[in-house]
Amino acid sequence: MYDLRVIGSKLTLTFTFGFLSSRAIFSPLVFMVIAVGDAGVACGLWPLHLFWSIFCVARSKKFGPNMKCLLILLVPVQTMLYIGVGVFGSMIMGIGYGFVWPVMETFRAISKEGVPFCEKVENCFTDGTWSCVQGACTIVRDFADVSFHSYFSVVDELLESKGEEPLELKVLVLPGCMLSATLGLLVDVVVIPTIVLYKAPILLFKGWYRLIQDLIGREGPFLETVCVPFAGLWILLWPIVVFLGIFAGVLSSIGFGFYAAVVAYQENSTKRGLLYVIASASVFDEYTNDLLYLREGSCFPRPKYREQMDTSSSMLPIKGLRDQFDAIYPNEPLIRTPSEKAKTLKATVILESFFIACKDIGKELLRDGAIRISDLEEWRHSKNKIVNIGIPAYAFLECFLYSIKSGSSGFIMRDNIEITNMNRPEGRIFDWLFEPMCIMKEQIRSLNLNETEEQYFRKLCLYNGDVARIESWQNGGIPPEDPIKRAQLEGISRRLQGFCLTLSRLPTSRRRFYEVVKDIEEEGHKNFGELGSRHDTETA
Repeated sequence: MYDLRVIGSKLTLTFTFGFLSSRAIFSPLVFMVIAVGDAGVACGLWPLHLFWSIFCVARSKKFGPNMKCLLILLVPVQTMLYIGVGVFGSMIMGIGYGFVWPVMETFRAISKEGVPFCEKVENCFTDGTWSCVQGACTIVRDFADVSFHSYFSVVDELLESKGEEPLELKVLVLPGCMLSATLGLLVDVVVIPTIVLYKAPILLFKGWYRLIQDLIGREGPFLETVCVPFAGLWILLWPIVVFLGIFAGVLSSIGFGFYAAVVAYQENSTKRGLLYVIASASVFDEYTNDLLYLREGSCFPRPKYREQMDTSSSMLPIKGLRDQFDAIYPNEPLIRTPSEKAKTLKATVILESFFIACKDIGKELLRDGAIRISDLEEWRHSKNKIVNIGIPAYAFLECFLYSIKSGSSGFIMRDNIEITNMNRPEGRIFDWLFEPMCIMKEQIRSLNLNETEEQYFRKLCLYNGDVARIESWQNGGIPPEDPIKRAQLEGISRRLQGFCLTLSRLPTSRRRFYEVVKDIEEEGHKNFGELGSRHDTETA
């Protein structure tokens, strides 16, 4: 008994020293790196964001003169909001990553089995210290990539015109919009907070019930042993989360009120804007019912405030995709059993497999002459769509074709990792990614492509509509004789490229893809050496 007490006291003392050292020395440094770094990026890029946003709006052919004037007036507000959200978010991230993560690393060092006591002592002082500083620098880099590459990628789309009719501001509708917004604000700032306060106790007790249920079953935040102390803290701090939810709900009443102006403008009718004012309480009530798993519908009236409005009460942001997905997989269960949850793939495993596939395919395309070293070099300094979008789209297409030929109900990655609807990671983000992929896969399956058509499809996905490059790469691909089938291939390739463009704008994508391009470029210089430039010339 004495020995156990001595060992316990040593571990407690070790944990205490490790805990204090990681928090007192490195936590403030990590917080400062993230908070100051992200704030510096946001503030430093603000003049460039402001200038380029105004320039793109002014030069865009998607808006008429009146709409351009309104958007130019709103651009400073939008860019200032970006700074505010960026600074506030970086402070929250700095607190979480700087003060919570080192403690978790200390817990993980203590809980390691089969590690000598002296090594545990060393790990308590070293784990979660310098690695957190390096992680903080990575977070700042990812934020800089989003602020620079992703932001300008979105804004630059305003300069692209496909011949659509310019969107013009309907000046005569503005008085009705202002009336609808005013009445909507007066009604919703009273009704919506009342609904929030009425359902706050339900959120409190349902949250406690779910957390305790996860604690008993070791699921959710209690799945990892090292996270149990912090997940247990969630139970104690859940009332604070409920209070923040109340605050967010009350604040959302302002947005719901002003949205009446949007409805009146889109429907070109003041009457429909006023009808939305009446229906907004029902919309919010149904949305909160969905979140709390309460009964469907609402006791509030919901008049039809749009000319064409879906009668379903679903608040899914991808309702159309959800319907198509349900039609393709009608028998897929919505709730997983505990044994099925245990087989869920980690998101990091899927992402790592995807980037490995992009790297291997990029090297193969470089050896085949489909891409050039100059394409890789241009990607670092400009927007080379063949590298940024074409290679990921090619990787997705290879995955689709291989999965179809293998008869898989999901997707088989290049390293034979199979992703299905049952083992994919949970979460709304993966719904947005997985369901469009399933729909595109089924569309490709229905075309029954032969070998030459598949090769042509690969060229379409890789070259982003560059006719000269499509014709120059002789991979045996021949366009279908049927013009409808050819148009379908072109349409799917554009959707797949748009899908990959969205992925390239997500945080961490630029940094991870930079490593992919670096490996492909090293492979090219290794194989071609000084002949690389000559190889590019011959390929061109």
